[in-house]
Amino acid sequence: MSYLVLARKYRPQTFEEVVGQDHISRTLTNAISAGRVAHAILFSGPRGTGKTTVARILAKAMNCKDGPTRIPCNTCRSCQEITSGHAVDVYEIDGASNNSVDQIRDLRDNIKYMPAHSLYKIYIIDEVHMLSIAAFNALLKTLEEPPGHVLFMFATTEPHKIPITILSRCQQHDFRRIDVQAIADHLKMICGKEGSEIDNESLIMIAREAGGSMRDALSLLDQVMACVEGSVTYGQVVDILGVVDRKTIFDISTALIGGDVPKLLDLVDEVYRHGHDLKKLYVDLIEHFRNLLVVKLGKGIRKLVDLPSHEIERMQGQVQSVSPVSLNQIFDLLFKEEVTVRLSSQPRLAIEMVFLRLLQVPPALPIDALIEKLDRLQSEIAKAPTAAATPGGPGSSVSANRCRSGKGAGDRPKTATVEKAAKSLPENPVENSEKAWARFLQTVSEKHPSLGPSLTRGRLKRFTGEKMVIEITGNGFTVNMVRKNMEAIKKICRDLFGTGMDVSLEVVQNSNESRLGKKTAESRAKQEALNHPLVADALEIFDGKVVDVKIL
Repeated sequence: MSYLVLARKYRPQTFEEVVGQDHISRTLTNAISAGRVAHAILFSGPRGTGKTTVARILAKAMNCKDGPTRIPCNTCRSCQEITSGHAVDVYEIDGASNNSVDQIRDLRDNIKYMPAHSLYKIYIIDEVHMLSIAAFNALLKTLEEPPGHVLFMFATTEPHKIPITILSRCQQHDFRRIDVQAIADHLKMICGKEGSEIDNESLIMIAREAGGSMRDALSLLDQVMACVEGSVTYGQVVDILGVVDRKTIFDISTALIGGDVPKLLDLVDEVYRHGHDLKKLYVDLIEHFRNLLVVKLGKGIRKLVDLPSHEIERMQGQVQSVSPVSLNQIFDLLFKEEVTVRLSSQPRLAIEMVFLRLLQVPPALPIDALIEKLDRLQSEIAKAPTAAATPGGPGSSVSANRCRSGKGAGDRPKTATVEKAAKSLPENPVENSEKAWARFLQTVSEKHPSLGPSLTRGRLKRFTGEKMVIEITGNGFTVNMVRKNMEAIKKICRDLFGTGMDVSLEVVQNSNESRLGKKTAESRAKQEALNHPLVADALEIFDGKVVDVKIL
């Protein structure tokens, strides 16, 4: 007799033996007990998770001599025929090779005949999504109202390809990927029955490579048992399966976090020389950094990270001194470059390029530090128009006086100093007006930063001991801003120059020359704002672009 592979030898024969699908086993056993088994059932889910196996168990439970029963006996004629795969009343059809409308019509014609010796005639159609549209249409009416002795069971890995008219006529059960620990425990039980010694770490490696599929895990275990006689070591499993050791994944991630370029290149070269799949290595590395980020956040670790406890503890130690922002930055760049590596004809060079590019990116700032810098940038931009007046425009005399006195924009006197200077105004009316206007602008900028830039676009037309006339040359926004704040302007003037001081406003239309000077000044201010280092940092951190610059 030919060798029977583990996937067939240890195929579950009752609902209790099915691993990782308790929600489906419980639903079906309760339905059998209550006599509420649907006439059309669709099993969907990833490969190797037990769809066809559960369909066979359900067929045995319905056609058992004691049936319908929750636990088939597996000894009667019907159960044994279904187990061996040649039951006359249970038809297992491959939807991929029997997908034409003529074959479905033959099935529909045979449905009317009673079962040979069982209670039900059962049709199990695997990969049902492969049927043609015409075949589905031929099945519609029969599927909705089949004879009382007929049951349909469909299995598919791609339920979205099934027409909604079929889905609405079926009771659907979704199979889940089996978690790593459950697969490893099942493999350990099988190793005990087979008399093979394999350590837990090796079994976890096999379970991880199976990707949630029990059939794939049993096939890999079969391969390992066939290659090694006696006890099996972790190193032998890694060599047989051709996978990258988990230690290598941890070493690469540590080098990436620490910025160790020579170590990174050496590890990639080692993996390449061993003949491992570099694209698979890159995918494993992306998944590893995703798990590191989840572990660092510290919420729902056991649920979101399908790894054994000792690896989770190792990850917690690895990210103990790393911020979540830095981990997210690495994970984001690795994920964005996944297409580049996957489609590259030279994956080694592509991976090395991604690593070098990642290490050239400056570390991401914490959000608190970023907000602080943005606030500082906003404050500096708000003060910029009062620090330097437009050349040849209003306020140029103020700048000249500051230059002559050797004081910069940052050397703003305190209120007490302003009041002291106000009492010692020179007798020259022109110089008296210039200094009064300068103190006035400075005080407004300190007390009302949003109003200061608007007033710098005006000039002092007339100043006496009892009246101040301000001439504004600007757009509607500037004029409205000054008019709206006239009460505040008057209060500042009375505080500076006496309670009897009156303030009036005159609006002057811009000339072509003034417009040109204004446009030049705005362009210069915009360029200075764009060249500011904090703006450059914000653009790089948020991966953004400048849409517009507004000068207020």
